[in-house]
Amino acid sequence: MIRTAEFVSPGHPDKICDRISDKILDYCIKLDPDARVAVETMGGHGSIYISGEVTLDTKKEIPILHLVEDVMVSKDYLNTTQVNIVQQSPEIARGVDIGGAGDQGIMVGYACDENDEYVPEEYRLARSLCRYIYEKFSYDGKTQITLDKYKKITHIVASFQSVSKEELEQLVVEWLDYKVDGITIHCNPAGDWSQGGFDADAGLTGRKLVVDNYGPRVPIGGGAYSGKDPSKVDRSAAYMARHIAVKELKEQGLRECWVYLSYAIGEKEPLQATCSDGHVNWDVSKKYPVYPNEIIDFLDLKKPIYYETSQWGAYGNGFRWDK
Repeated sequence: MIRTAEFVSPGHPDKICDRISDKILDYCIKLDPDARVAVETMGGHGSIYISGEVTLDTKKEIPILHLVEDVMVSKDYLNTTQVNIVQQSPEIARGVDIGGAGDQGIMVGYACDENDEYVPEEYRLARSLCRYIYEKFSYDGKTQITLDKYKKITHIVASFQSVSKEELEQLVVEWLDYKVDGITIHCNPAGDWSQGGFDADAGLTGRKLVVDNYGPRVPIGGGAYSGKDPSKVDRSAAYMARHIAVKELKEQGLRECWVYLSYAIGEKEPLQATCSDGHVNWDVSKKYPVYPNEIIDFLDLKKPIYYETSQWGAYGNGFRWDK
């Protein structure tokens, strides 16, 4: 089967928004490890809007503009940054306060034996190429890799801001270690471009969900990660599902493994905690910590670790839940 996956650089407008949201989250967790945070960022064309909910056990102010400045290359946007943050709804808090899930939802974890990152190979390669180019040109950009049924690369797409087609082609060839036979390479196929990031397009937190997960081959629950503290099972249970998938893949000697965890808001016991190899399903609720507070403690999630996940994806980068 032919497989294709893409990856976007940290300079992409959607990823800038993810990074701002997680930068704010990390700061809040430094102030209060039990912080309740759900922050959304939207930016583009001269303006940044930050909205959401933050509840802290401290009266210290959150220096939003300084945190935005840490992420943004240009300071031009700081004069037009609008902030609208309130405390978490007490009706949501009452369920979380007793150890329940911060929302309903289904979280999907995945692992495969195609590489040492335990992620789909086309996704790993697209990320690897994107990272290789970004280390040299830290701009807005995208990569895309297509594999044939033998997992050989057939097509590469790379589009990067302020990098000429010729420079980009050379970087792709270097990344391939000059083994280009049988590979069609498309670099800046719409032409070279210098206008990128918020100057070219609007961005929004949580709009690159498939890139944040495992690529298009693997289903996702639909919940975004960035800007959310670990009481939100959208994030913490998804990380736990990944951990379970990796563990079961190794222990059972599987080629692929899917894990599904589902919750009702305010309740701590999952409605579903199942694992599958694509043929057989089995329950894992007694084998692993699956209550929200158990997950938080087991994965040590009350630490400012989230900004790093917003740059190069949540899986396959050596995080605790990858092991």
